[in-house]
Amino acid sequence: MAEAPLVCYHGALSKKQCEDLLGKKNKDGAYLIRDSETILGAMCLCVYKQKVVYTYRLLQTHTGQYTLMTAGGVKETFFKNLDELIRHFKRRNQGLATHLRHAVKRKTALLIQPTHPPAAQIQQRPLHEEGHDYESMSDGVSLLCLSVCFDL
Repeated sequence: MAEAPLVCYHGALSKKQCEDLLGKKNKDGAYLIRDSETILGAMCLCVYKQKVVYTYRLLQTHTGQYTLMTAGGVKETFFKNLDELIRHFKRRNQGLATHLRHAVKRKTALLIQPTHPPAAQIQQRPLHEEGHDYESMSDGVSLLCLSVCFDL
């Protein structure tokens, strides 16, 4: 089932295009969400601060919740939808380079649709870290995890 349109979601936007858009906005706290270029099914929350774009990987769990990848030892936080995640990170001191303030909007909103392969293609994989429910994205199955990824 598709999620409601999110105006700051830009779909298959490249890292360079993202940096250009955020640079044009030239405001600390400007942000957008785009598809990850390296992990199938993942997205990136990109945040502008002092001429640098910080990229945080967004993942969706098998239950449909969203989370950011975090460094080891940092508590994971899960959100029912991307609107809830954005509201959370609009508050100061939530672990991002700066809090979210200025959404860089698309002219036309895109639907975010989870990428799930046909059931016959899904393979069960062992958990790599105790206490986490991580799955490979190479087969299009949604991931569960939260981690910061600086894509400078």
